[in-house]
Amino acid sequence: NKICPFEQQNKQESFEQPPMYVAVMTYVGYGLVTLFGYFRDFLRAVGLEKCHVAQEREEQKDFTPLYQDFENFYTRNLYMRVRDNWNRPICSLPGPVFDLMERVSDDYNWTFRFTGKSIPNVINMGSYNYLGFAENNADFLKSVADRLQRYGAAVCSTRQETGNLSLHEELEQLVAEFLGVESSMTFGMGFATNSMNIPALVGKGCLIISDELNHTSLILGARLSGATIRVFKHNNMCSLEKMLKEAVCSGQPRTRRPWRKILIMVEGIYSMEGSVVRLPEIIALKEKYKAYLYLDEAHSIGAVGPTGRGVTELFNVNPGDVDVMMGTFTKSFGAAGGYIAGKKELVDYLRSQSHSAVYASAMSPAITEQIIRAIKCITGKDGSTEGIRRIRQLAENTRYFRARLKEMGFIIYGGDESPVVPLLLYMPAKVVAFAREMLARKIGVVVVGFPATPITEARARFCVSAAHTRDMLNQVLHHLNEVGDNLCLKFSRRKHPSRPDPCEETNS
Repeated sequence: NKICPFEQQNKQESFEQPPMYVAVMTYVGYGLVTLFGYFRDFLRAVGLEKCHVAQEREEQKDFTPLYQDFENFYTRNLYMRVRDNWNRPICSLPGPVFDLMERVSDDYNWTFRFTGKSIPNVINMGSYNYLGFAENNADFLKSVADRLQRYGAAVCSTRQETGNLSLHEELEQLVAEFLGVESSMTFGMGFATNSMNIPALVGKGCLIISDELNHTSLILGARLSGATIRVFKHNNMCSLEKMLKEAVCSGQPRTRRPWRKILIMVEGIYSMEGSVVRLPEIIALKEKYKAYLYLDEAHSIGAVGPTGRGVTELFNVNPGDVDVMMGTFTKSFGAAGGYIAGKKELVDYLRSQSHSAVYASAMSPAITEQIIRAIKCITGKDGSTEGIRRIRQLAENTRYFRARLKEMGFIIYGGDESPVVPLLLYMPAKVVAFAREMLARKIGVVVVGFPATPITEARARFCVSAAHTRDMLNQVLHHLNEVGDNLCLKFSRRKHPSRPDPCEETNS
């Protein structure tokens, strides 16, 4: 058999498989939940249990229903029972620690009531605050306050009409310089940066080859474009090359005409897996088969690379080799919105063709100034070394947190450089118990399960920040170690050298 030249995976990425019994018990858990769900539905049907779910009004019974009852089976029988683990209201700055509003439910989470109390100083391990720019430091935010005072809260117009400020043009120039490309343009919403710009780049007669784990905004943009979509296995270069080769050789279905464009869509860091794109190999393939590359750096820009310039810097590749560079300001920059960057011809085309540019309101002046402030801090243009300190602190915190979790025996996914750290929990009951137990220890975590993940791969997703101190991380690790033992979550079969409990270590 012919061996694919890309067969060897990146050694620094970990996707360890659990023991077989874990997968079996996970399916058994979901099976029991489903059986009890049908039993509760029967009790509701005969009137022995109160039905809280939204229903069609009696006078509309003869109409075609707006939704199918079975589609809500999972929601009403599993999600509602554990809904307290999501949508928790925060009543403070969401920095490295935050305060949560205390709430209780008297009807199994169908409704909540607030007690009037708060849960203070919960360590925040769920926000995408990678560089700690979600802060409330009056000295740092003085320029943002000044812009708010001068320009107001919003421009209430599109850039093409009366909403184009000098601030917007300054930001776009800074973004282009930061990324090392010719030009850039910014948008007020990160999700719309993908979903509204992809349809402007490809259409009928074009082919999109998308990584199977791409974000919903990329998937929506691809569907709206009308282009043909094919999906390759996550970070699998053999799968990608096979699809590229078939696309070039076979052309469009039925007509066999060549595709107008072939666009490869990938992310820099995958937000649910913590894995890093294999960028050099993808660039080599896109050049070999004359395709275009669309790179979403929502989670990688500012978070990886020696100076925070993303995966192109991490792999030391020329940014000009990426045809469309996309990113958001909602993570590392502590703001909102997104950008598209690349050649000047690309950006000029999108200014007139992108629905997100033509119809959406321009970015708020205060948000624009916040992003400018963050970029100047990262690049040192503010005259300080605070930005590079944060980038190095994030890298140090990421390596330390990942290494300690591996030593404890947890299964974690992703690359060593990724500040997104998924910790695998697998079984539905353990997901719920883990989230509640961690909150009881004043640690805020994000847990994710089916259908957002494969049914056997429910997980907790930690996001490391430069704002986390070593004491905070040690406290989190100490509690993780105890909860992992109590709930039997340490499924890894790999051996790592053990170290003392993090809370017993002294800071250097």
